[in-house]
Amino acid sequence: MEFIAEEGGGDKTMKSVVHQKNILSSVMTKMKKNRENKEETVFRKIDLSGMSLNSLSNPSLNLSLITKLDLSNNNLKTIPESLTARLLNLLELDVHSNQLTSLPNSIGCLSKLQVLNVSANLLKILPKSVDDCKCLEELNANFNRLETISKTMGYELSNLQKLSLNSNKLSFLPQSISHITTLRILDVHLNALQSLPEGLESLIHLKILNISQNFHRLCSIPPSIGLLMSLTELDISYNSISILPNSLGCLGKLKIFHAQGNPLVSPPMEIVEESIEAVRSYLNARMIGEEHEPRNKQSWFGSLIRCNSQSDVMPKMTTLSRNSSIDEKASPRYMSIFSPLRILSPGRTPK
Repeated sequence: MEFIAEEGGGDKTMKSVVHQKNILSSVMTKMKKNRENKEETVFRKIDLSGMSLNSLSNPSLNLSLITKLDLSNNNLKTIPESLTARLLNLLELDVHSNQLTSLPNSIGCLSKLQVLNVSANLLKILPKSVDDCKCLEELNANFNRLETISKTMGYELSNLQKLSLNSNKLSFLPQSISHITTLRILDVHLNALQSLPEGLESLIHLKILNISQNFHRLCSIPPSIGLLMSLTELDISYNSISILPNSLGCLGKLKIFHAQGNPLVSPPMEIVEESIEAVRSYLNARMIGEEHEPRNKQSWFGSLIRCNSQSDVMPKMTTLSRNSSIDEKASPRYMSIFSPLRILSPGRTPK
C-alpha cells in the first residue's frame, strides 16, 4: 500500500501514515481471528481413525467443544463412560470397524447427537440410553450381532430419518418403529425377521424399505405396506414370500422394486420381472376381481379400495357392492386400518 504526499503537506503525510497503521492493524487482527477460527474448527472435529488404538486415555482437553469425533477403524474394545459423558456438544460419533462388545450407558448424555455410526463391531445389544439421544437423525448399526433393539426406541427417537440395522440377528422389530414418522430409510436386510411391525402405515415419509435376505423366515408382508405412499424403493428379494398383497398396487411413487429369490405365485415371477407397472396392473386387476381372480375370491382390501395405478395420489374409494365378499381371514384390525374414514382423514394424508 503506497501513500504519496504532496510537498508542504506534512499534516496529510502524518494522517496517511496513521491511516496505514490502522489498516494494517485491522488486517492483522482479522488474520489472527481467522487463524483462531481455523484452529477451533480443527479442534472441534477430531479424527483418530485408523491409528490401531487399543484403548482411549482420558484427555486433558475440553471435550465439550468437540462436535465430531471419528474413532473408526481401530481396535477399541470399550469406550470409557467418562469420555462420552463429557462430549456434551457432540453432533457426530463414528466408531465403526472396532471390536466393541458394548457401548457406554453414558451415551445417553449426548443430547445433541445427530449421527451415530457403530457398524462393524461385536454388539449384541444397544444400551437403552440410546433412546435419550433425542436429536438423533441417523443410526447405523449394520454388521453387528444384534438380537434385539429397545422396544421403546420408536417412541423416543422422534427425529430419526435413517435407521440401518442390516446384517444382524434380529427376529422382530419393535412395534414402536411405526411411531418414527420422520423415517425416510429403513434397512433391515440380512437378518432373521419373521414379520414386520404393525402400524407401518404411519411411516408416511418412508422412501426406501429394504427387507431382503431374511430367507425362509419372512413369508409375507402386511397389507398396510400399501399405505406407504412416499415409498420409491422396495426390496423384498430372497425371502419366502409367495403372494404379494393387493395393496402393493397402490404405491404410485414406487420406481424400484426387487423381488427375485422368492417363490412368488401371485403375481407370477415373469410379471415381476417385466416391470413395476406390470405388477401394479396385475395387483389392481386382482384387487377388483377382474381377469386374474374369480369374484368369490376377491380380496377384502380390494372390496374397499380401488387404485388408479397411474396416479400418485391416495387411492379412490369405492363402496361395497352387493355381490362383493370380504375375505374371511381378514383381521378386524386391518379392516379398521383400511376403512375410508381412516385413509382419508387429514392426519393420514401423505405430504
